[in-house]
Amino acid sequence: LAKDATGGDYLVEFGEFYGGVVDLTNPEAYDWFKDVIKKSMIALGCSGWMADFGEYLPTDTYLHNGVSAEIMHNAWPALWAKCNYEALQETGKLGEILFFMRAGYTGSQKYSTMMWAGDQNVDWSLDDGLASVVPAALSLAMTGHGLHHSDIGGYTTLFDMKRSKELLLRWCDFSAFTPMMRTHEGNRPGDNWQFDGDAETIAHFARMTTVFTTLKPYLKQAVAQNAATGLPVMRPLFLHYENDAATYTLKYQYLLGQDLLVAPVHEQGRCDWTLYLPEDHWVNIWTGEAHHGGEITVDAPIGKPPVFYRAKSEWASLFAS
Repeated sequence: LAKDATGGDYLVEFGEFYGGVVDLTNPEAYDWFKDVIKKSMIALGCSGWMADFGEYLPTDTYLHNGVSAEIMHNAWPALWAKCNYEALQETGKLGEILFFMRAGYTGSQKYSTMMWAGDQNVDWSLDDGLASVVPAALSLAMTGHGLHHSDIGGYTTLFDMKRSKELLLRWCDFSAFTPMMRTHEGNRPGDNWQFDGDAETIAHFARMTTVFTTLKPYLKQAVAQNAATGLPVMRPLFLHYENDAATYTLKYQYLLGQDLLVAPVHEQGRCDWTLYLPEDHWVNIWTGEAHHGGEITVDAPIGKPPVFYRAKSEWASLFAS
């Protein structure tokens, strides 16, 4: 374990308990933790996990490699990702099992198989609610992290904050057009609306997960393209419309692959939504209505988030279905 100034084990408070910090700069400790992943997770049949934290290395601890913890603090997430990655690689499970992280640093791109947006609030706020996930994904995309998703409905409840049914359904709509759909009950499950809250919510999740799985062949080729070229699955519009100055100002809409444009509704009580389409031949995935670019306002009821596909896409027949 990492040490304190007296040479004792450095203990960190993790909310409701104290724990030591496995010193990943110590080859023996690194291999031990990797072996824990192999024996206690992979060998038991786990198909994936949240490789949580990674950013908690205290800056006043002492490490085996002798490098200041102030320096290693930023590098720590990349070591954590590498440890998880090598556990998969050495057991022949790379590409079959998935782990996802929230922390990162230079080098994480090579080892982290999936990122997630961290612990969003269970609300509509721009800075840490539903709306914050899209700019987070696009920022990560431009640093080389090509696979990103979020907790459907958010995670963090602070004070009297409670996840509403509307928020959960809108977040589900958005997540159906990302590389992965995954729910989270949140840190106060009893205060939050859950996927099984009522029959309507269950039916909504069934429908949107069907949409997600229908897109599987398209998503698989986008993931393959990411692996081969580095192009992220969720992309800023300017990657494909670089001469359109307006695309550089868009924070809350994105391309999923090259051929789907997604503009999630991230405000409460809305039934329509205004978005921008770069000049191209676009088709509303729900109505079949054609558009050729510019700012438009469309109907956006729950269950039909604003999504458009390129009419000339080789996947047009899939999208139309």
